[in-house]
Amino acid sequence: MKLKLILISPIILISSNGFIDWLQNHLLTCPFKKFSGLDCPGCGLQRSILALMQGDLVSSFKLYPPTLLIIVLLMFTLLHLKFDFRMGAFFIKVLYISITFVIVINYIYKIVNHQLI
Repeated sequence: MKLKLILISPIILISSNGFIDWLQNHLLTCPFKKFSGLDCPGCGLQRSILALMQGDLVSSFKLYPPTLLIIVLLMFTLLHLKFDFRMGAFFIKVLYISITFVIVINYIYKIVNHQLI
């Protein structure tokens, strides 16, 4: 009987949008921000993914711009591993460099705006 309760619980959470509510209340704290008071280069990713899961593309981009590129990179990498595209490795490298560039620019932007406030 307990096995059935364990299997039903995730279905109830996902079907009633409770899963997203649960995630919003259980976000991980950033250790870097906790100890230094400054955002790390990855701060905002969790909230951005939650906004994306709710279908809010604009908020997702505002919270953490490289989120969509990271998802594209992960999906393309999985497809490349399965189908072995001819230029797949090159495309993955270009995406990786692009994501790194966006993360660095976003981090500099956050630091500059934080200093102005």
